Amino acid sequence: MGEHGLGGRLADLAAAERTALVREIDASGTFAADPRWREAFAAVPRHLFVPYYYVSGAGGYERRWCESADPRGRERWLRGAYEDVPLATRLRDGVLVSSSSQPSLMALMLAELRVGDGARVLEIGAGTGYNAALLSYRLGDANVTTIDLDPEITESARRHLADAGYRPTVVTGDGARGVPERAPFDRVVATCTLTSIPSPWLAQCSPGALVLAPLATGLIALTVRDAGHAEGRFLHTPAFFVPLRGADRPEPEPVPFAGVPHRARESDLFRFLLALTRGVLDPQEAYALWEREGMPGRERYGVTVDGGHAWAWLDAPEGPYAWPLPGPSDPAPART
Repeated sequence: MGEHGLGGRLADLAAAERTALVREIDASGTFAADPRWREAFAAVPRHLFVPYYYVSGAGGYERRWCESADPRGRERWLRGAYEDVPLATRLRDGVLVSSSSQPSLMALMLAELRVGDGARVLEIGAGTGYNAALLSYRLGDANVTTIDLDPEITESARRHLADAGYRPTVVTGDGARGVPERAPFDRVVATCTLTSIPSPWLAQCSPGALVLAPLATGLIALTVRDAGHAEGRFLHTPAFFVPLRGADRPEPEPVPFAGVPHRARESDLFRFLLALTRGVLDPQEAYALWEREGMPGRERYGVTVDGGHAWAWLDAPEGPYAWPLPGPSDPAPART
């Protein structure tokens, strides 16, 4: 058998597709600051982490599988595993509960962590295990911890990681609680959307640590001063992830767009502002600000956490534009 259990032709195809994916990501300049991430993406076989996935179509979801009886089906599965797209990997009652993120976005987030050798990283949302494998390649198994609420997800992630030759610590539990027994961490990276910054994350960070997490369709990079204080700006890129799951985390209500021009409704940047100011500004107020400030990009916004308070801001923490966010949240008591 060829590379990682594949037959000759498929092994050659996997190597070629992975090389093409790395070349595509590399062209964006993402790997320039730390070429070790290029090595990681070149070395870690994504196909081992997505033995099946779902592709949406007019008739619902099509399942692509590594053990399809049709050789052309196996080839479609393998080519798809190396496309620069997110892959739906787990559905429950027709709802997506886990996925493998878009590789170029994963590369950007990993590069933005700005890790040094020996950095200890906590990943919130184990997914398929692919991101944990990339972290393990760069930092070593002993420095990587990944957590997910769903035991089926952690079990499959652990199996995929072992198949690829990596053994980071995989924990089943509520990601909002962090993993105190593995603290302190130099970096916390979340691959699920938040509505607030869980207080255990800050408490489990070393001073100067970085928390990188999806929030309001963006990626916030917070530098941690201590257990109660953190501050940082959003990256320029949009980011859409499955929500952080667990007790008492309701889905946001749909936004009514009455009175907002069509071009704003269709604007990703306007929708980001709406998500960031949800419950504080209505769409008309948000639209007036968005127009007045020249349709600001995500990188002009930031978040400050100060004790039990948190707020988002445009351009500067002290305003003039600042909006309260849910404060650092303590997870609900564990059920026994």
